[in-house]
Amino acid sequence: MADPYLEMHTGPGRGYPKFHIVDRGETIEILKQRTTWFLVRDAQGDEGWVDQAQMQQTLKPDGSQTTFESAQQEDFTNARWEMGVLAGDFGGANVVSVYGGYSLNPYISLELWGSQVLGNFSNAWTGSINIVHEAFPDWRVSPFMTLGAGAIRTEPKSTIVQGDDRTDQLGHVGGGFRIYATRRFLLRAEYKSYVVFTSRDDNEEVEEWKVGFAFFF
Repeated sequence: MADPYLEMHTGPGRGYPKFHIVDRGETIEILKQRTTWFLVRDAQGDEGWVDQAQMQQTLKPDGSQTTFESAQQEDFTNARWEMGVLAGDFGGANVVSVYGGYSLNPYISLELWGSQVLGNFSNAWTGSINIVHEAFPDWRVSPFMTLGAGAIRTEPKSTIVQGDDRTDQLGHVGGGFRIYATRRFLLRAEYKSYVVFTSRDDNEEVEEWKVGFAFFF
């Protein structure tokens, strides 16, 4: 180490108490990272958390200065594949969705969605393909617009008068934002307005809100 000593904390934050000191000249092993804190183990087997500012004062075995890379915006915009899980409200019913996406370029991506809707009187499954336009992919909090089409399969629950299962086409427009949290992880919130093209004379309009997380690679 180049610093006179390292201060080990019991947890990843300055609010956790210091419990051990690693003297200059001793070796340490990095076990994991959480934000800007590192869990390390010294030669005697003691483990604790050290902040990045102190870790950057340590030396590698060859004597060179230790550096730690942080996620750059290129790590976000250059990613091609994305997968995620979201949950929320679909016209007053609970909805859980999974999706996979492929980025054609930093601004346009294609996504394939599957959802299960759990209502009081019926359940439904939806599938759709979406086009997503991200106007500012270099922003860490990045807004987007989405347009898509698909189908919905509705299955009424058992009642005195049993309704028929039905499959209808649907289309949607929507928008939301993505928060790039780490090099491979993001949070996502979105709103979609659906039109369900029913086999009856009138179409149905449904609003949907969802939040969740995704990882990309």
